[in-house]
Amino acid sequence: MTTFDELFGRDPEGLWAAPGRVNLIGEHTDYNEGYVMPFALPHTVRATAAGRADGRLRLHSLGVEGGTVEVALDGLAPGDVPGWAAYPAGVAWALREAGHGIGGADILFDSDVPTGAGLSSSAAIEVATALALSDLNGLGLPPDELARLSQRAENDFVGMPCGILDQMASASCSAGHVLHLDTRDLGRRQVPFAMALEGLRLLVVDTQVKHSHADGAYATRRAECEAGAAALGVPYLRDVAHEKLADALGRLEDESVRRRVRHVVTENRRVERVIELLDAGRARDIGAVLTEGHASLRDDFEVSCPELDLVVEVANAAGALGARMTGGGFGGSAIVLVDEDAAGAIGTAVTDAFGAAGYRAPRVFEAIPSPGARRLPL
Repeated sequence: MTTFDELFGRDPEGLWAAPGRVNLIGEHTDYNEGYVMPFALPHTVRATAAGRADGRLRLHSLGVEGGTVEVALDGLAPGDVPGWAAYPAGVAWALREAGHGIGGADILFDSDVPTGAGLSSSAAIEVATALALSDLNGLGLPPDELARLSQRAENDFVGMPCGILDQMASASCSAGHVLHLDTRDLGRRQVPFAMALEGLRLLVVDTQVKHSHADGAYATRRAECEAGAAALGVPYLRDVAHEKLADALGRLEDESVRRRVRHVVTENRRVERVIELLDAGRARDIGAVLTEGHASLRDDFEVSCPELDLVVEVANAAGALGARMTGGGFGGSAIVLVDEDAAGAIGTAVTDAFGAAGYRAPRVFEAIPSPGARRLPL
């Protein structure tokens, strides 16, 4: 494997890591200023880096063909950098736009976060870059600021209109906990999520499918949510109370907008229900809420796909406590809550069902709540 000194001809100054994430519940609520509950995975993007005095970024990824990408920070603007390198370059741009006079850097990236799996590999590379550049330049930026800058890079430099869920999860999750995040003010609480104590496991099923219309459909869904908020006279759908949902839906004429609103308002309530159950020591009972959330994502938000629906259907039929798609949708991954002694059989049932349907075999692994972004020893 290529090392930093082989690639750049000098020693690195540090090594930083930022994880991918799973979202337990609270999907497509972040850009509606609602509630989310992600936790970090053990899979990370690692950035080995050293500063430069000439205002240039040299970026290299061990997982991507095409060699080293070099950009000048002065004059850097959205649209200047194609492909994967737009994510770290966008972070440098966002830092400078925010008034941080950062210098250049050489950065070597390595990752075991599955790409295209809905597990936020893009947020992981953004947050790893942001933390590395913060430390190299002595900025000492806190996790919420690292997340905001990373989100701005993805929104305004890369052009993906995501909310802040992924970046906050990567920047600030804690091992053994799920993050209860209010995306309006970034108020957050680390909620213990020790599934093993209740004899549970949470499986991730990566369908290894990414449908090509995902990004455009994501932007459409966000626009529909904004249209719903405007029609209801509120700043964001977060401001529609669950107990007044029926009245709100009756005021909407567009059926697609009505469905989007119903999903977001009920999804915020599902986050509240999961918190109540976890606080009461009833982790087993969140399974039904997960399955309910999948139905809402499938029918009201219309972001599921046949592969994700098959995971949920087969897993639940095989004895899972609950399951749902996680992430933006149109492919990617599902999560499955299971009794620990049933994990193997349920994973096999899903894999067999994919084979019978003629789908590519999924990747199944256990989701273990892990720490957020951090500096590692070289």
